[in-house]
Amino acid sequence: MTEAELRQELCAQGAALAAQGHARGGSGNISARLASGGFLISPSGYALGSLQPDDLSLCDDAGTHRSGAPPSKELPLHLALYRSRPQTGAIVHLHTPHATAWSMVDGIDPDNALPAVTPYAVMRLGAVALLPFAVPGDPVLGDWISGRALRHSAFLLANHGSVVAARTLKDAAFAAEELEETARLCLILRTIPHHGLTPDQVEAIETHYGDRFR
Repeated sequence: MTEAELRQELCAQGAALAAQGHARGGSGNISARLASGGFLISPSGYALGSLQPDDLSLCDDAGTHRSGAPPSKELPLHLALYRSRPQTGAIVHLHTPHATAWSMVDGIDPDNALPAVTPYAVMRLGAVALLPFAVPGDPVLGDWISGRALRHSAFLLANHGSVVAARTLKDAAFAAEELEETARLCLILRTIPHHGLTPDQVEAIETHYGDRFR
């Protein structure tokens, strides 16, 4: 995509996420890498549902703001994923209710925070990591992600929300939606006898699909 096309696509995906109730008010942020270097990111204080192409912040590969409105305070999250996962083309960070609620459940495995209940969660998310609580915008979140991004493309932030990285903007948006839906299923199933995917079934899905979506 050209920069102009990517700006349009970022706004369209932001509007779609907001229309589904995944980005209320000014919550959440979204970014995408430019083929020419650097990346575009939603600006601080702007609602994803009403973004315009000229609103987007342009940052270089070092995270330095080059043009547009000031970038989201969660810039360190995005920068850490772009640096640590070279295949990453886009990132979505949301404050959706089910993902945020699941991040507060006691006893979650920080290396595999969402049980494997559907094949689509395995395909889109892989093993989801849980990060400890930090004040939103604290650069330590980027540090924590950098240490785990080789093994994970999807993260829960305790008491905060979710972050997903993917190869394309569409795949990042789909992954964010899949994480929220999987968290909703896990909350529904938490007190109901059920069967998730077995380790062999997860392995079969991973062998067939690999990380093509992430």
